[in-house]
Amino acid sequence: MSRGVRTIVAMGGGGFQMEPEDRLMDDHVLALARQCSGRDTPRICLIPTATADDPTLVERFRDLFAPPRAEPSVLSLFARTDEDLADLVGRQDSVYVTGGSTANLLALWRLHGLDRVLRRAWQTGVVLAGMSAGAICWFESCTTDSFGPTLRPLHGGLGILDGSLIPHYHGEPQRRPLCLGLIGDGTLPAGYAVDDGAAVVFRDRELVEAVASDAAAGAWRVEPDGRGGALETALEVRLLGR
Repeated sequence: MSRGVRTIVAMGGGGFQMEPEDRLMDDHVLALARQCSGRDTPRICLIPTATADDPTLVERFRDLFAPPRAEPSVLSLFARTDEDLADLVGRQDSVYVTGGSTANLLALWRLHGLDRVLRRAWQTGVVLAGMSAGAICWFESCTTDSFGPTLRPLHGGLGILDGSLIPHYHGEPQRRPLCLGLIGDGTLPAGYAVDDGAAVVFRDRELVEAVASDAAAGAWRVEPDGRGGALETALEVRLLGR
């Protein structure tokens, strides 16, 4: 793989934000960044917008990705110090987006023009990665708790990838039944559902594999069944670290 291969890693949940003692998913993101950049110490930028730049997560990220593993940086929109976002993002080998409020993330990204910057970065081969909100943002649609504890459908994602993504698929009781209902009745387009500890990986907008840091975690393609319901098709999942 080389720079120019457009790669997205969409985690249902996990990584350093949810599983700080398990580095398998984070190591996979770094491995892809190394492959795409040819650098042993890739440049990786955290975008913690969805958590309002939670300082605890920022510190955890800087510690985990400190040299020689990587060259970490943080893009803040709440205390913005970078005038040229395109320059900052364009110098990276990967960006890593946290979970949190998807609606707030999308609104702020568009206000600052970061949505356009990230699309251009993806086109040039910067690896896009993230968990939960940081995964569903790359798709057209999702379900979200951005508006309160009851999940709701959300459209207007960046749409780099077609369809919908549902994170925390078996980790939260509302996720799976709502996904099946909304895809079945056409409210959400067909897409993917991913457990905590699993991720779907896309290259040039095509699914290439599903990976997991937990043997119990899975991923599914979810499509309308033509009778008002939805059909789940389990994806083959490669367990990381083996």
